[in-house]
Amino acid sequence: MTQSTFSDLIEAAEQLPIEEQEDLVHILKNRLRDRRRAELIKDVAEAQQEFAQGECKPLTPEQIMEEILS
Repeated sequence: MTQSTFSDLIEAAEQLPIEEQEDLVHILKNRLRDRRRAELIKDVAEAQQEFAQGECKPLTPEQIMEEILS
């Protein structure tokens, strides 16, 4: 989505009555929550599969931090 398209969407939303703007916000929040939940479910399923296949190795907290910061 380009910046002008995003700006167009914002402008269009501002033209809606307040109640419809509130409905739009509510709908978008719900959809974002659902997308995040779906991503989390996918990530957990992948992690469980990796664990079941023995692809996980135990790490110390220091090793985890080193990996995160690298």
